[in-house]
Amino acid sequence: MAVIERHNGTGNIGKGFVKGFGLKHGALASSVAHDSHNIIVVGTTDADMRAALEAVVKMGGGLAAVSDTHIMAELALPVAGLMSLEPVQSVRDQLDSLIGVAHDMGTTLKDPFMTLSFLALPVIPELKLTDLGLVDVNKFEIVPLFVE
Repeated sequence: MAVIERHNGTGNIGKGFVKGFGLKHGALASSVAHDSHNIIVVGTTDADMRAALEAVVKMGGGLAAVSDTHIMAELALPVAGLMSLEPVQSVRDQLDSLIGVAHDMGTTLKDPFMTLSFLALPVIPELKLTDLGLVDVNKFEIVPLFVE
């Protein structure tokens, strides 16, 4: 997975590994990533992760599901990358489609986009990923991805 800073043009990208998503192929990306709301992406290949990231950027924020570098479902959230101006039923239908596609890609999580958003929240234990890297929330410090 990766967290890409999207507010100040720093170029910061935190990279890490996550288990439990169950994806067999493809990638999921979102600009709803508490608290900083950078772009967070999880996937099985670099190409799919990049395509999902690019889809979110192109929408000006939102959620995307990609497989074989093709956008399978997306939800534009152009208001700060967090909200839509579309009617609630339209947003709900698009979110349901995204979750369905994610399930088709192998995840068993009820709402993988909600889970994804909390993986970047560095105020709840234990390990979280930010654009600065992997954070040990209990120790309040950046930790290496690999230990000796």
